[in-house]
Amino acid sequence: MASDLSPVLECRGISKFFPGAIALDAVDLALYPGEVHALLGENGAGKSTLIKCLTGAYRRDGGSIILENEEISPQSTQDSQKFGIGTVYQEVNLLPNMTVAENLFLGRQPTRRGLISQKRMLEMSRELLAEFGLSIDPSEPLSTYSVAIQQVVAIARAVELSGKVLILDEPTASLDRDEVELLFSVIEKLKARGLAIVFITHFLDQVFEISDRATVLRNGRLIGTRTLANTTQTEIITLMLGRQLEDRIQDRAPAETGDTLLEIRNLGRRGMIEPFDLTIRKGEVVGLAGLLGSGRTETANLIFGAVQADQGEVLLEGQKIALRSPREAVSQRFAMCPEDRKSDGIVGDLSVRENIVLALQARQGWFRPLPKSKVNELAEAYVKALDIRLASLDMPIRLLSGGNQQKALLARWLATNPSFLILDEPTRGIDVGAHAEIIALIERLREDGMALLVASSELEELVAYSNRVIVLRDRQQVSELKGDEITTTNIVRAIADDPLAEAV
Repeated sequence: MASDLSPVLECRGISKFFPGAIALDAVDLALYPGEVHALLGENGAGKSTLIKCLTGAYRRDGGSIILENEEISPQSTQDSQKFGIGTVYQEVNLLPNMTVAENLFLGRQPTRRGLISQKRMLEMSRELLAEFGLSIDPSEPLSTYSVAIQQVVAIARAVELSGKVLILDEPTASLDRDEVELLFSVIEKLKARGLAIVFITHFLDQVFEISDRATVLRNGRLIGTRTLANTTQTEIITLMLGRQLEDRIQDRAPAETGDTLLEIRNLGRRGMIEPFDLTIRKGEVVGLAGLLGSGRTETANLIFGAVQADQGEVLLEGQKIALRSPREAVSQRFAMCPEDRKSDGIVGDLSVRENIVLALQARQGWFRPLPKSKVNELAEAYVKALDIRLASLDMPIRLLSGGNQQKALLARWLATNPSFLILDEPTRGIDVGAHAEIIALIERLREDGMALLVASSELEELVAYSNRVIVLRDRQQVSELKGDEITTTNIVRAIADDPLAEAV
């Protein structure tokens, strides 16, 4: 048991700050030899930042890293390898055009008389791969083999280079069940060798299958660590999604809504999201709940035309419409604020003013520029209405805090006067004040008759402002909650597929 041993590696009070955001707030993590330790949390929880601090990709702003009772400070990923810490990512970071053997020993090829010994390298590769249960031809290009075998090759290289701690970042995301079993057999061999293994994934079934303990992060903070033999999926989900999952919301969204605005029939895309039906009324907020990978974002992207459906239809006020692209969605007065505002939303080097009018200008056409007076009027009006804190409308939007960037992104879409607004994680990664303001804005838009679809991992928020909540699991809708059924406990039960579970 982990408690009988000393940790191989400890993170003590690791903190990392970015402009306007706390990415990690004094996070602790202990890794023991011969254990698989799952690192869990939704997008933005801090998992990747913690790993980057641990492997030297980021310089931490606080805390210490203790490896075998000595403090270390990796300055790069190569530096972390020298300390014995290896990392394998979802996208295999090897060279597919080179042979398996060349990938395994790149940078440390065996030589004879000053020349690379291909014969010896192939022999060493076969011996190494045999330890991982692979009997493949190492003289073949890596691209010859499946993603699962490429993952094992990457793990073999990382273990040989490092050998104390192995970090696996979403290694099963692209694998089928047989390939997952191959990977897990390799992980079990590494456990037996005494490696400490960090397993990052959003597949909870796999977490409970292969992991010994799990640490949950949320909004950059350590929420808790659990021994998985003594806990349940429901408890882990609750730690991931809720601050205090209690049915304590007093002011529930009103039951009365307007006429049907949008009717979605059997919409889906093979391999991405199972076909679903959905009706959204004017003056209604429909919430989308589920874990990372459940299909929330895919549902939003499909409805907005960011991804094309391969079946189904969409009716707007009774008339069938085409949604083959975001441009067509915007022409129908749809709007969408994406989950990742930095990469998919704001244009960082453009001014706040330019970002606010971007969607309206795109809808009108780039060859018909908006008058400068109207641009200034709109930008100033929304900055005031949404209380966007800035030094100047001319400043690059990337210099704003996360909350003010999010409000500027909302301003961009509200300026188009939409009838239907999709919000994907609208309050993630922003400060408490902006958080409350955006929730108030959602409620105000609903009261004004707008139809909204809100995907969020913040269960208490969904309970507070949603008229209905659709719960997704494994990329399909599994439950619809209405009225008094909308409680954090019921959402957790549906996500965990556990009708008797209690939120903790």
